[in-house]
Amino acid sequence: MKRLLLPALLLFGAAFAADEPKTVEAPKEFVLFNGKTLDDWESVDIGGSGVVELEGDVMIINQGESISGVVYKKAATLPLTNYEITLEAKRLQGVDFFVGLTFPVGNVKTCATLICGGWGGSVTGISSIDGFDASDNNTSSYQRYEDDKWYTIKLRVTPENLSAWIGEKQVIDEDIKGKKIAVRPGPIESYLPLSLTTFNTTSAIRNIKLTPIAEKK
Repeated sequence: MKRLLLPALLLFGAAFAADEPKTVEAPKEFVLFNGKTLDDWESVDIGGSGVVELEGDVMIINQGESISGVVYKKAATLPLTNYEITLEAKRLQGVDFFVGLTFPVGNVKTCATLICGGWGGSVTGISSIDGFDASDNNTSSYQRYEDDKWYTIKLRVTPENLSAWIGEKQVIDEDIKGKKIAVRPGPIESYLPLSLTTFNTTSAIRNIKLTPIAEKK
């Protein structure tokens, strides 16, 4: 009987261990801007674009004659769907969008732009869906943005939905299944697939991160 005791205990222990919950690793977070360098970002001058520089730990996109901004150089290493981008931004001067976040939707050639503060300083939405800009599609809303105030912005991209939050407030929840997604034709096409831009506006941006999210089944 004693000879059978040890194997039985080992068998019981193995069965118990098999029932233990497995540790699930948290999704890897990509820090796109850490406040120390702009080496991962490339300025794009479409003619009259403002200078992009580092001040302290903040990215400053200075006001230009039209669009100013930077493209993320390592976009090819990032997820193209099922991800969230978060950042903090504030408008320092100007009366148009202080955040133009262009992002891929499934592949590097299919992109859209989240606009915060466009068309005179308040329109928020995504350009473009089925050919309609942020001011004219279902994602459009008017949000009040104060100068020199930090706003936390979050964008979520999945194969079937685009969502966005300003602080704790969800401002976009758009089903995109079967819809045409594209950036607005024009200068913004020079900023694919992942970029930050402004229009006739100076903005400060910090804490830019991308986090993969679990795919829904």
